[in-house]
Order: sequence, then C-alpha cells, then structure tokens
Amino acid sequence: MLKIVILGTGNLAKHLYTAFIKANAVDIVQVVGRNQKELEQFSMHSTLSNDFAFIADADVYLIAVKDDAITEVSQHLLKKKGIVAHTSGALGLKAIQPANKGVLYPLQTFTKGKTVDFSSIPICIEAEEKESLETLRTLANSISENVHHIDSEQRKKLHLAAVFVNNFTNYLFSIGEELCLEEGLSFDLLKPLISETADKIQAMSPKEAQTGPARRNDTKSMDSHLKLLNKKEHIALYKLLSQAIKQAHEKEL
Repeated sequence: MLKIVILGTGNLAKHLYTAFIKANAVDIVQVVGRNQKELEQFSMHSTLSNDFAFIADADVYLIAVKDDAITEVSQHLLKKKGIVAHTSGALGLKAIQPANKGVLYPLQTFTKGKTVDFSSIPICIEAEEKESLETLRTLANSISENVHHIDSEQRKKLHLAAVFVNNFTNYLFSIGEELCLEEGLSFDLLKPLISETADKIQAMSPKEAQTGPARRNDTKSMDSHLKLLNKKEHIALYKLLSQAIKQAHEKEL
C-alpha cells in the first residue's frame, strides 16, 4: 500500500483527497496545511498538521497548492526520502527542491462542491528516476484509467491548450449568457448547442467542425452582429475571433 501525504487544503487537494480515500492501494497518512478551518474538513480519514515542521514519512508527498507556493512548500521536504510531486500543469520538475521529484497533474477543471469521476480524467505523470515514475504511475492508476507519461515541456503546452479549450470558452459562454439576459432570454436555450458543439469533436477535428458566419465569410451577418454589441471588449473579441476563423479557412472560401 502506498502511503501519501497531501500538502494543501484548497479545491484540488480536496478532490484528490476524495479520490484517494476510495483507492484500496493508497493510505493517506496525513494532510498538511496552514488554514486550520479548511484542514478540519479532512479530519474524518486522516491525521492533520498545520505545522510544516512535523510532516509524516510517506512514499509520495503530493503538493496541491498555488503554483507560486510550490517551491516554498517543497523546501520543507528536503530531508524526506519519498517522492515529492507537485500537481501543476504549468510548472516543470525544477519547481521541486528535493532530489526525488515528480509531477502528478490531473487534467481537469475542478469546482468546489462538484464531484468528478476521476476514472476517466487524464493524469499526467513525470519523474527523473525510473522507479519514482513507476510509483507515480501506480498511484495515478489507483484512481484513473487514463494515465500518461508527459514531460515538462509537453505538459506546459498541454496546460496552455487547456486554457484555450476551457477557460477561454467558459468566458465566451459568460458573454453568451450576458447577451441572452439583456433580452430577457434564458441561457438554457443555448445549452443544447453547447452540448452538440462539444459532442461533434468526439467524431471529427475542431477545424472540420467549424461553422458560422466567419467560416463562410458572411460579412453581412458579421456586420449585423457587431451593431448589436455594446461593450468595446466584446466588439474587439468578435472581430479578433472572426478574423482568426476566416484566416484558418481562407483556402476553402
């Protein structure tokens, strides 16, 4: 059984904790964090510590904190023999100070209070030592059937891609909701369209699935849309995205 310590009490730490407590081959021996109130939410199944000077021995130490705090937290583990792994998509192995370093990055968006099924979530692992990589693979396989060895440079680009397909699209959803509400319409009217857009790329590439006025260079519709927008940032975004789509498909127009 793999013994692990989770360092952090935020959103990702809670989701990982919930997943690992269900894994038969994993024992969460301790959760460490400075926020005592948040730390108490982990008390049912594990021992707790808000003092980084008293961290239990374990096979793997998972650092699930904000990116800018990872290096600082890892310094508390310099004397530990286990693997010290962060959970960030944007940072490389060098963010970890101890020699036995690794990464265990779940590629998913996590929302407070919303349960996710870890079994299908891609988990990206990396380590400098072959034995450590296999240990991380075993740990990741205990909660997911979708585990991949991805190096730091690949993971950084993957994280960037995730920002485009998740964070940016969600912002576009928020604009769509705002435009609906301006007319007293329910955003629910757009949800079947959103679902179909996501479903289509399961069967074809996003470029092949592209539709809309910019794709067919329908300037009349685009000009009409621009007149309906009130915010400068929305107008700029509409123009920028429309131009990018036109350029991507200009050979087909």
